[in-house]
Amino acid sequence: MKKNTRYIVTLTLIAALGGLLFGYDTAVISGAEQSLQVYFMESLGLGTFAHGLTVSSALIGCIVGGLISGFLSNRIGRKNSLLVAAVLFFVSALLSAYPEFLFFTKDNQTMGLFIMFNFYRIIGGIGVGLASGLGPLYISETSPANIRGKLVTLNNLAIIFGMSFVYFVNWRIAAGQELSWIHDVGWRYMFASEAIPALLFFGLLFLVPETPRYLISKNKDQEALTILEKVNNSKEKANAIYQEIKQTVDVKNVRVFSYGKLVVIVGILLAAFQQFVGINVILYYAPRIFAEMGASSDGSMFQTVIIGIVNFIFVLIAMLLVDRVGRRLLMIVGSVGMAVGMFGVAALAYLDQMGIGALIFILIFVAFYNLSFGPLMWVLASELFPNKVRGQIMAITVVANWGSNLLISSTFPSLLEFGAGFAYTFYGIMCVLALLFVLKLVPETKGKTLEEIEKYWEDKQANSQQNKAV
Repeated sequence: MKKNTRYIVTLTLIAALGGLLFGYDTAVISGAEQSLQVYFMESLGLGTFAHGLTVSSALIGCIVGGLISGFLSNRIGRKNSLLVAAVLFFVSALLSAYPEFLFFTKDNQTMGLFIMFNFYRIIGGIGVGLASGLGPLYISETSPANIRGKLVTLNNLAIIFGMSFVYFVNWRIAAGQELSWIHDVGWRYMFASEAIPALLFFGLLFLVPETPRYLISKNKDQEALTILEKVNNSKEKANAIYQEIKQTVDVKNVRVFSYGKLVVIVGILLAAFQQFVGINVILYYAPRIFAEMGASSDGSMFQTVIIGIVNFIFVLIAMLLVDRVGRRLLMIVGSVGMAVGMFGVAALAYLDQMGIGALIFILIFVAFYNLSFGPLMWVLASELFPNKVRGQIMAITVVANWGSNLLISSTFPSLLEFGAGFAYTFYGIMCVLALLFVLKLVPETKGKTLEEIEKYWEDKQANSQQNKAV
């Protein structure tokens, strides 16, 4: 491996640890949610809405983190913003594990303790919101153009690996233990385990530089040139890239609707449907779902490990196929497969047959999700939006994604009160609507330059204006 390639891969892997923590933090709740119901909801007499909000409270922080990520990265830099995320992950892990710290007493549950637990989860969510945008941004701004796509995709793979790994950690913590021990102590170990990768992420970030684009924006041109030379292994190429960055770094923002409203709507719906199909209901509530199928406590945890393995395998398959068969075809096939999976689970729920068949349909849903909307929503989001408004629409897309996640995750317990069949039917209908959305509004971007995609939206806007004039 060439020296500069090793350097680039090292930078990418360190930045991708933010993606791993993104996946770890969002999925760690799956092992603890039933214990939280016992510890907080049952002891305080709280209902399903409070339980749903507790499971998804980190998502409030994700929205905040997404909103401030652009401002923070421009003010203190990409690297320093990732350091802030690492600190938030570490603090949230320890305090979520022991929310009684300083102000409360263990096993003396109060509304104040309940609020503080959710506050500590929100802190971690802000870290997730920062990492979800800044990890790919750091990788893209430090990578050579010819391998940038592959390296940015590694961040998505890291997210899935983080989710898969925490499922394994939760299972190992719960394996062979009494349910009473899990409800008393085990869930605390699950949250605390995140402190280890968070501390590793924090330490390794001191080994990477700031991105060239940010350094140039702060008039640190020589530092930027040094990094560009190291990354591109060519002084001539580094100077050419430096000149390109110098010309664009001070370009003023244009209006978000400069290319019409449709491109913004497509961005929002892409983000919304990625969540409305119900993936995080499976990820956050998987042990509960499997327990209701008749699995033991450690058995239900192990079945989440199977989900993690399926996640990982099918994201890899998507990576291999996306540049061969195209984004749109994978999204269409994925939507059909997701609908089959969800409607299959719904039918078995109505028949009160939630056994191995339901597990198979859940795995079908997870497989097709990770072949399509899971990874490809972010691929499309990085390609679809015109250059001049990409940052603005991307920010809207990130907020729409986390907002939709919060809405779907927090309402699942309430939907279950109408029956499991009703809940899964709702998500199946969302899969069908996602299919119609892709067929009607999502263009193919395979093999097209960003300029060709931008021309597509310009032509769409021109045709719309002509039709209005007529």
